[in-house]
Amino acid sequence: MAINLMTTLRGSLLENFFPKGWDLKKLDDLCARAPESIVKPEKWWNKKFEPIPCDSLADFDIMMGHEIALEIRNAKLKKKPIAFILPVGPMGMYKWAVYFLKEWNVDCKHVHGFNMDEWSDPKGNTLPANDPGAFQNAMEQAFYGPLGKLTVPKGQRHFATKNSLPAFGDRIRALKKKGARLITVFGIGRVCHIAFWEPHFAAEYKTVDAWKKAEFRLGAQLHPLTIEQNAITSFKSRTTLVPTTANTIGPGLFLKSDRIIGGADGSLGRGMMWQGMSLWATLHHAPTPWIPSTFMPTLPGRLFFLKELAGPLVAECN
Repeated sequence: MAINLMTTLRGSLLENFFPKGWDLKKLDDLCARAPESIVKPEKWWNKKFEPIPCDSLADFDIMMGHEIALEIRNAKLKKKPIAFILPVGPMGMYKWAVYFLKEWNVDCKHVHGFNMDEWSDPKGNTLPANDPGAFQNAMEQAFYGPLGKLTVPKGQRHFATKNSLPAFGDRIRALKKKGARLITVFGIGRVCHIAFWEPHFAAEYKTVDAWKKAEFRLGAQLHPLTIEQNAITSFKSRTTLVPTTANTIGPGLFLKSDRIIGGADGSLGRGMMWQGMSLWATLHHAPTPWIPSTFMPTLPGRLFFLKELAGPLVAECN
């Protein structure tokens, strides 16, 4: 008999830890597939969706940054506004988006940025904009600031605060009426969230259609795996600094995207990673609200990922 999570879960401290809608055996079977098959299309993929393997983190950052800059340039050439839902994680692509826009001398007066999430307290109150852990601060430092005179006008930078987030939907719809395309740039969470839209939220909706209509949450309760993911990736292992709640957009916004630009760069070096299973689930598990990222391949666009995340996902003692 195998000795693994599935065979030892009952009676353990993890018995009720994972989202109720997760089939752990199914996820494990997906992770056992041959690495080269990760790009093989599933029947539910959009015909214009494409996963792009990257050999290195440097390639990943450049290619993803170029994709963002190209969307901005194309919209400028068409004299159309463009709306972006933007993440803080991954982040390396922003310096390259800035580089290309500066090389092309393309200004961003037509760009409207909507940050997809922000740390909060249970009532939706967020960190000060200049706090080192605030996503608004991260965006100013990585993207808006370095663009200099080409930058997005301040009135067109929207952050997921208690007062601003509820208006995202109306603002985006108004921009679309003016001919704007909506582009969602995203990473994939350890529990396969998009933004901080967590898998356990699925239990609150009677139908998939109802789930798809939800546009945002204030003070959303985060899954413990999300807390630990961020402790590792953003807080240098200091779990005590990570809030348990956040403001976030929902599928009612990110599933309205005209195009997506995704990124999975969750490698830690020396063979260690945190995002392999999340990537496999995103690409090859049938769409379900219990795994929010599974809906992203149903949209046109690209998902850039580090090749090593494809596996083989087998034990390697580090």
